[in-house]
Amino acid sequence: MTTAVASKEERTTELQGFRRVQRLAYECAEAVAARLEPGITEREAARMQREWLRARGVRDWFHLPFAWFGDRTAFTDFRIPLQFFPTDRRLAPGMPFILDLAPVYEGCTADIGYSGSLGPNPVQDRLMADLEAHRELILREVRERRPLREIYEDVDRLMVRQGYANRHRAYPFGVIAHKVDRVKQRHWSPHLFGFGAQSLKGLAADALHGHREGWSPLWSPYRFSDHPPTPGLWAVEPHLGFRGTGAKFEEILVVTDSRDPEQSAYWLDDDLPWGSPRARSFERGGVRRWAEDK
Repeated sequence: MTTAVASKEERTTELQGFRRVQRLAYECAEAVAARLEPGITEREAARMQREWLRARGVRDWFHLPFAWFGDRTAFTDFRIPLQFFPTDRRLAPGMPFILDLAPVYEGCTADIGYSGSLGPNPVQDRLMADLEAHRELILREVRERRPLREIYEDVDRLMVRQGYANRHRAYPFGVIAHKVDRVKQRHWSPHLFGFGAQSLKGLAADALHGHREGWSPLWSPYRFSDHPPTPGLWAVEPHLGFRGTGAKFEEILVVTDSRDPEQSAYWLDDDLPWGSPRARSFERGGVRRWAEDK
């Protein structure tokens, strides 16, 4: 067995916990999507995610679950952070939705985005198909060790060529990604403005450490992200918008210091309910079938 292979196996063992919680988060999104129906509010969808995960042992969060319906999937007229929180917006047939959840389980963090619609929505279907190119671009340029700020700009340019608006720029600091890490496991952890206190503490420590060394745990269009990819786990979330419809994916990208390009960066899991052969035959949580059967 070569050293490179042994190193890969060691990393795989270390990452098993993060892969497990990321799959748990997607299972939650699929289960909740299958239960969505006309009249459900964003607040109810967010509560359904919390309850599903708590029933399976989740007691901490990077952030509490979000749900966005209709033109809120494209962050239409979002101006302040409070607008990200779930509202009384009700779901209607044909309406797009995004579920965004970030559980911490057994000390490992996931942060995922799950886009779907209640019945057919050709615009969102096209957005989801075109996100594949962003997934490929991001991985390729991270492996090339391009500065994060430059990769962000390339994602922007690709969106313009596709005819879309950049909606992740509406997030705080305009981030397309942020680092995630292990957090100290507790039976219960408080949260502040919807974010887990332990996770915020870890992100702040990373920010301070990175500032001293010239890197940031936030991947943004600003100068503090003008550095090569830093080894670690990055929750990456390119978010496309088109005329009041939004779609995104969010999943973990693993970055290492390996000189082997394929091992220097890779997606944590290629068998997720989007962006894979499984995704192409997947009917988002059964919600399409429900709408078409009516």
